[in-house]
Amino acid sequence: MKTGYATGSIIKNKKRWPVEKKRSTEGYTTNNTVRFIRGGAAYFNQMLQMIDQAKQSIHLQTYIFDDDATGRLVGDALKKAAQRGVNVYMMADGYASRALSGSFIHELITAGVHFRFFEPLIRSKHFYFGRRLHHKIIVADTQCAMVGGLNITERYNDRPGYTAWLDFAVWVKGEIVKELCTLCWKTWKGFPVKTGVLPCEQEYLYTPPITGTTSRVRMRINDWVRNKNEISGSYMEMLKTAQSHVVILCSYFLPGAMFRKKLSLAAKRGVKIKIILAGLSDIKLAKYAERYIYDWLLRNNIAIYEYQGNVLHGKVSVCDSAWLTIGSYNINNISAHASIELNLDIRDQHFAAEVEAVFEAIIEKECIHVTRERLIQKRSLLKRFIWWCSYQTVKGLIYLFTFYFRKRN
Repeated sequence: MKTGYATGSIIKNKKRWPVEKKRSTEGYTTNNTVRFIRGGAAYFNQMLQMIDQAKQSIHLQTYIFDDDATGRLVGDALKKAAQRGVNVYMMADGYASRALSGSFIHELITAGVHFRFFEPLIRSKHFYFGRRLHHKIIVADTQCAMVGGLNITERYNDRPGYTAWLDFAVWVKGEIVKELCTLCWKTWKGFPVKTGVLPCEQEYLYTPPITGTTSRVRMRINDWVRNKNEISGSYMEMLKTAQSHVVILCSYFLPGAMFRKKLSLAAKRGVKIKIILAGLSDIKLAKYAERYIYDWLLRNNIAIYEYQGNVLHGKVSVCDSAWLTIGSYNINNISAHASIELNLDIRDQHFAAEVEAVFEAIIEKECIHVTRERLIQKRSLLKRFIWWCSYQTVKGLIYLFTFYFRKRN
């Protein structure tokens, strides 16, 4: 298998990333503008616009890419971009996107798209061990980017008679884009990057000051191989420093002991915490396990709301109407200790208030408030037993899955 970077080659990324030194500052860039996007058609329309308008380069990295109608829509746009001379780099996780057909990949390569699967430390036909590329990002011309929790497949897109899974992203323009582009290049090439100046550093020479409200934005990564635990740190910071309230929207919510401790301490300080969780989940075992900890949440005066639309898949938290974190990170130990995750922290009161308003509307119009009375009314002895069994099973599976990674950290 070739290991170069020629157009049209499928390259397997097997290099390990070394530990990087932590930044000595907060790490925020200042000259940025941001826009909040509620998934579905709005997300894919924005992605297609970015691809169609790109003139120099496109980086697209995702966990799941299916060659269904939505995947082919994006794939066709990438092929057209490559054919008009844009350097297109597409990376999909080698496990989650393993169903991609050879014919689809061949079409991309023939059109000039650089394609690669991200692969773990060890892989065989029947075995996959190591980290997974869970982040979802697209960068166009080192000018704008979009980061969120959406994969590229039909269930994340609106179509006639079907409402997409609930998920969110943020579109950004400004100084942060250079860092995001650099991350994409380093993920593509594998660490350590021995070349000099990366292409995105050549493309991005200067960003004129953005007029109007500008947002402070920083890139946050979780990656056990590089000893990065930044997103987990953002959540700990949020719960530790919150003065008034925190709103958490999360799929697959199964916090570890430290996260639960921080939740409890924040609630005891008088911080009002609302958690928006899935009412309908694509993984029933995980949902049953999640419901097992409802008692603990309610005992700690944490409000629970179950979304009643389609599956909830978003991962966003807002603190004190002042700042938020958004991206691919789920509040469980797989995201904390195993997968490669990407979030953006955004400090902008206007933007944070806008996101909170969206969440309050979702709570009011699309959620059920899970009170103690409702929980007691709805659960039977059998359900409690099923939830307990599910919790123990999922907890055990996560422990086994992340034990190696925790030991390495």
